[in-house]
Amino acid sequence: MMDEIIISGLKIFAWHGVYEEERDKGQNFIVNATLLLDTSKAGDSDSLDDSVDYGKVCLYINDFMRVSRFQTLEALANNLARKIMVKFPLTQSIKLEIQKPEAPIPLPFDTVSVKIERSWHKAYIATGSNMGESEELIKNALENLDADENCRVLRSSKMYRSRAYGGVEQEDFFNSVFCMETLYSPIELLTRLQTEEREAGRERLVKWGPRTLDLDILYYDDIILERDHLRIPHLDMSNRDFVLLPLSEIAPYKRHPILGLTTLEMLARVKETYVLTLKEEE
Repeated sequence: MMDEIIISGLKIFAWHGVYEEERDKGQNFIVNATLLLDTSKAGDSDSLDDSVDYGKVCLYINDFMRVSRFQTLEALANNLARKIMVKFPLTQSIKLEIQKPEAPIPLPFDTVSVKIERSWHKAYIATGSNMGESEELIKNALENLDADENCRVLRSSKMYRSRAYGGVEQEDFFNSVFCMETLYSPIELLTRLQTEEREAGRERLVKWGPRTLDLDILYYDDIILERDHLRIPHLDMSNRDFVLLPLSEIAPYKRHPILGLTTLEMLARVKETYVLTLKEEE
């Protein structure tokens, strides 16, 4: 359970609203924010450097709300919550409420508000490439994602050379797995990864065919998700040693939320070997 820093009743005059008059004249907003983080280090050191300065948080909220312009409270709250967690990286999660006590409603009321929760999420991503400068393409993708303020690459496995999976005759693949923290939802993260694939020249012409860059979500926290174009955990990861071997470097005891098996336990059950060599040993 995380500790909390609570900001309550912060009044800010800003220019947000669906109606043009609201964006022209402005109005008062009330912000309530709860930042969740581990304050134990600050408790021992008695240093603000080991915590989050709530005074600076208040000033940042004020500056953001006065400079930006949003029509809906939903968009304002979502963007502000993410910006706070980026600006104050010790914050692991935030509960944010933005009240609009002067909203243009022709009835008596106290206030209207939007209340949201946002968090950093841990995701594991498998990479693959067998076209072009594969190692460079994978390296560039990781650098681009780490440069995205909504992502933080934490660690990456070594690179493996593997024969192709799925029966299509083609060149060997380079494979690795990396772990990241992200503010993106699973669908947003999929879209972000597909952008990296497209920029690397990825074309989806043949299933299991050759590709310049493949980025697959293996895990996103411990959620189980099924959509038309996204399944988490990755549907076939337990059969792929070229996924499990690099994953075992960085998360050997990570447990599959459906199978209940760790990475090492799944790797021990794989029946067919695709990994040929560790790239560093070539």
